[in-house]
Amino acid sequence: MKKTSYKFNISPSGQEFFIFLGLLCWLAIIDTLSHQNAGWENYLQSVGKLIVFHIPVLTFVISRAKVKSALGRKNYRISWALCFCLFLPALILTAMFWKTVPLSPQLLTTAALCCLLLELLLAANTYYKSQFQGRKYLAKIGVEAWVFIVICLIVAVLSAMAVSSMGIADYDTKQRLLIGYEFNLFKIITGFRDFLIIFFQLLLIYLCGYFLFYLNSRFLVANIFRQQGLMMYVLSALALIAFLYPFLGQLLIWLSSGPLLSGTFSQNPFSWENAFAAVSVVFLTLPVLLSLQWAKQNSQINELEKQKTTAELDLLKQQLNPHFFFNTLNNLYALSLQKSEQTSESILRLSDLMRYVIYKGQKPYVSLAEEVSYLTDYMQLQKIRLRKKLDFQFDTSNLDSQQMLAPMLLIVFVENAFKHGIEPAEKQASLHLKLSFENSRLFFRCQNSFELQVPHSPGIGLSNLKRRLELLYPDRHMLHTTMENDTFTAVLELDLS
Repeated sequence: MKKTSYKFNISPSGQEFFIFLGLLCWLAIIDTLSHQNAGWENYLQSVGKLIVFHIPVLTFVISRAKVKSALGRKNYRISWALCFCLFLPALILTAMFWKTVPLSPQLLTTAALCCLLLELLLAANTYYKSQFQGRKYLAKIGVEAWVFIVICLIVAVLSAMAVSSMGIADYDTKQRLLIGYEFNLFKIITGFRDFLIIFFQLLLIYLCGYFLFYLNSRFLVANIFRQQGLMMYVLSALALIAFLYPFLGQLLIWLSSGPLLSGTFSQNPFSWENAFAAVSVVFLTLPVLLSLQWAKQNSQINELEKQKTTAELDLLKQQLNPHFFFNTLNNLYALSLQKSEQTSESILRLSDLMRYVIYKGQKPYVSLAEEVSYLTDYMQLQKIRLRKKLDFQFDTSNLDSQQMLAPMLLIVFVENAFKHGIEPAEKQASLHLKLSFENSRLFFRCQNSFELQVPHSPGIGLSNLKRRLELLYPDRHMLHTTMENDTFTAVLELDLS
């Protein structure tokens, strides 16, 4: 019996709503810590007030998809501008001029600005995913480069806080300058020279730890751990640290000789404190590096599986296209034996059909309008050679012609209907088709007459179709066939969301 797997899925709007709530919680925590008697009462009050003031923003975020679907793209942009470009600035003005506001003006202003910045960040992420995700620009940046970028950002923030702390008695003393939780843009601009000095001093200090991380990533994990196992990795790491940490300790002493970090590091390069720091950098980054390597290997496996699936789909198309081609040539051969005047028209239609098979059929997706046109041309070609009148119906009402789907899926049913039911029929045959689209689901029904005394083999068309559906729409399709009262019915449902 197939095991049922349960997955926790969250919509994009729900995820963004959760992120906005997390932002408000962080701001409430910061506000709580600013009180002398920090506790749950202060925290819950801050969270509740922040949520109340930002109800329009939270409501817009959670219902973003429904708003876009109901109002259209143009009206959605207007609603977005009203929420983030009008309401949030109005909230800031309220915090500045409404003296009896139940929240501190600084907290309310910060919350409004953070919500606006978060929305812009989410919009930038959405734009990147739609425009550049397939190009893999950022994927070319290695993990070591990302760590270096993060280190530079951290150092820049610390340097800005250090310059902002200058002149404040709690941090700036004759002995040293401590880094406080301060940010003053005016001090940073006027003291930009001090900012650069502190930045490069801190950057060189952080790069000592980055050097150990780089060796761990490129040498210890990549070679020794993967090839010789955990024990040899631990022993080799300890040996490498023994060689390096005294030299790195001496470098830290030289780098911290300025007024900012004077006395921060031990003045003995052989101290156990320096050794412990080096060991921590190497062994604490091991799980991260192993996780990244596992993710990279898993990505490679997924890419190989994708390539295998693509190759299998191409093989199925190669089997399907000649199958259709040979059937159509048989029809033309029959017309030529009859010296029918419709032979030239049939050849022209066949040319159009083969053009679709060669060019459109090789694409991953085509529009429903193109697929319907292909089906119509095929059935017109088939009806030319029929001797008896065909009861034919093709209902395409309630159809989104621009919806995309994989090409040449529906033709298999029509081919089988003509080959096994209509062509060999001694009585009047019937073919009723219905194609509709609603709520991201495509519904196709092919109903044709057949005669029980006519023997036939299933052929490769239907089996190929089932395999293509498994590869293209796994767990998103339903194919059902029935034979009842001299009528064969095939029903296909596809989830195209």
